[in-house]
Amino acid sequence: MQSLLFLCARRLLSHGPGACRALRLLPPDLYPVLCRAALLDGRVPALRLLVSSWPFPILSFQQLPLPGNSPGDKPHRSCIQAVVLAVVAHQHTREDSVTLLSLLSLSQSRCRLQLLDMTGLQDAACADHGPEGMSLWSCTVALAKAILELTKHQRQCLKRASKLQRGSPSPFTPVTVRSDLFVNATSCSVLRAALRSPRAPLRLSCRHFHAEELSAATTDSLLESLEPEGLRRVVLRFNNLGLPGLCFVLPRLRRFPALSSLQLPYSNVDVRRGGAGTDAAIRCLAAHLRALPALRELDLYSSRLSGKLEQLLGELEAPLESLALAFCSLLPCDLTFVSRSLHAPALRQLDLSGHDLTSPELLQALQQLLARASCSLLQLQLLECRLTDGELRLLLPTLRRCRRLRCLGLFGNPLSAEALSCLARHGMDLPDLCLVGYSQPLGCSDQHGPGQEEGDFEAELRRLLDGAGRTDTVWTSSFQHYGAIDYFSL
Repeated sequence: MQSLLFLCARRLLSHGPGACRALRLLPPDLYPVLCRAALLDGRVPALRLLVSSWPFPILSFQQLPLPGNSPGDKPHRSCIQAVVLAVVAHQHTREDSVTLLSLLSLSQSRCRLQLLDMTGLQDAACADHGPEGMSLWSCTVALAKAILELTKHQRQCLKRASKLQRGSPSPFTPVTVRSDLFVNATSCSVLRAALRSPRAPLRLSCRHFHAEELSAATTDSLLESLEPEGLRRVVLRFNNLGLPGLCFVLPRLRRFPALSSLQLPYSNVDVRRGGAGTDAAIRCLAAHLRALPALRELDLYSSRLSGKLEQLLGELEAPLESLALAFCSLLPCDLTFVSRSLHAPALRQLDLSGHDLTSPELLQALQQLLARASCSLLQLQLLECRLTDGELRLLLPTLRRCRRLRCLGLFGNPLSAEALSCLARHGMDLPDLCLVGYSQPLGCSDQHGPGQEEGDFEAELRRLLDGAGRTDTVWTSSFQHYGAIDYFSL
């Protein structure tokens, strides 16, 4: 539902150049709603003017008034670029005023911006940002280039100023830009140069740092360059670090006191290869994890940790609340350890995808773990676990004890329509369950769209949900539209 104020803001900005001229006459309290309207409607000139004359110390796109939460609310690429360019233009004006002595015009500006929080503009977890969207990688590069451009411009201004007056003018306080950063081998050099620019007019403050396909040395160098305050998530993907590389990089994470989420998917860790140094490397990695007191989320996707989970996580002093162990080749003893550990009753998210739950021992260990986590668990992922109707039937009593469960992922399991209908009926006992992801039921044809059997199942599912008054629960067979809940959104 859009408020009357928001509708009026959209109407005003629809007048184009006339609206831009009127913006300077409006009271500061209207700037947030005008800025949000300009973002959603792609009013680039108005957006640049709003940002360059922002009358408050902080501009946070997460705190702007929101008309809704639909995917269409994401701003266009041109709008994100306009935000960056507006701050760059304003900093140019501040620096030029030193040499051009236009202090009067500077004092008349209402801009008071000190912190630009862009973390609400992009989503690293969303790969499908559309043709008009701006990826996190592109936004990172744009910010880095803006910092380098402004740093070069500042040096030129200070050089001219030193010729016009004695001594060097006092530099202006830089604007801090808070953003999530995504870097890979193509962009690491420009980001590293921006992070290391001395006294840059724009200063990057990172909330979530994502690095992909980088060497251990490059990753370590970038982590060393980040501001230590405020970083709460580090994601290192496809970096081929292995146990030696992780033991080299992870000590750098001690710099970040607020780091609560560490994701290390596809790190080329496989303890099954053996080797004399494997146990020592696991102990080293465990010690580095233990040195992160704020750690609450750990993702070890595709790390083969067979029989080593207790050695890795057994000495953590604070419980993990989110644990992703998908495709980790776990043994029943690994799940038994988790079920008996301090982590189990604190778990809010659990991902055990890729494990063969037709194994009675592994299924029994999972049941024990879910029983211990039943009072806290909000999200459970069991993708590609070879779950058949028989295993699901055995698992249902334990699932029903997870009264707080919100999200259940079952993609890639060979389940029949009858078993899924049974799950839906039992799911009525879970008051918070709002999202279930499943694969097309066995026997349903997908060669020419939904088959008759799938149509019958979907109709039956709708009848079940409608009859129980659970129309808010989403059951989807589309992995693209599944959208698991992020830990920080719980």
